[in-house]
Amino acid sequence: MNSRALARLLDTKRVELALARVDERGEFSGYASLFGETDLAQDVVERGAFARSLARRGANGIRMLFQHDPNQPIGVWTHIAEDTRGLFVKGKLTEGVGRAAEVLSLMRAGALDGLSIGFRTVRANPDKTRGVRRILEADLWEISVVTFPMLPNARVSVVKGRDGAPDEKQLAAQMRAASRMFNERNGQAWQ
Repeated sequence: MNSRALARLLDTKRVELALARVDERGEFSGYASLFGETDLAQDVVERGAFARSLARRGANGIRMLFQHDPNQPIGVWTHIAEDTRGLFVKGKLTEGVGRAAEVLSLMRAGALDGLSIGFRTVRANPDKTRGVRRILEADLWEISVVTFPMLPNARVSVVKGRDGAPDEKQLAAQMRAASRMFNERNGQAWQ
């Protein structure tokens, strides 16, 4: 299947990936989708949308590509799971793959920081009051590292310190950001 045929078959959603740390082995993590947030294409992925697909395929069955190009696999996903926030992923760029080395260098430089999901919509409902499409079930095929993300508010949620425990400063910053987002959504001023 060529990349054009794959693009027609799959919906793609780009999600920004804040890379606070990409380790020496090319391991990184982030959110490939955030539940309840409207992306630039006016789609909202609902909690549980990926459950069946993940149960059927697991992390090993979801491909890591560069820019949705099926001819450019760059690594493997080691962990993919839905949590209360969204679709959390951990992956590892593959050593010895030229494009993966380039991606790692670009990530470290901050020049490449997006994630994008490739999927087939199984069930969706239009929400005419908000003018969005609510994706209730998606058959996830691939998650790509991309230049331009579709969902600007997605971020890495946990960055580990040297000893493997969450970095306290990073955790505090994440808590402040979450509180700010909660207050903004509920019309309260940030204090």
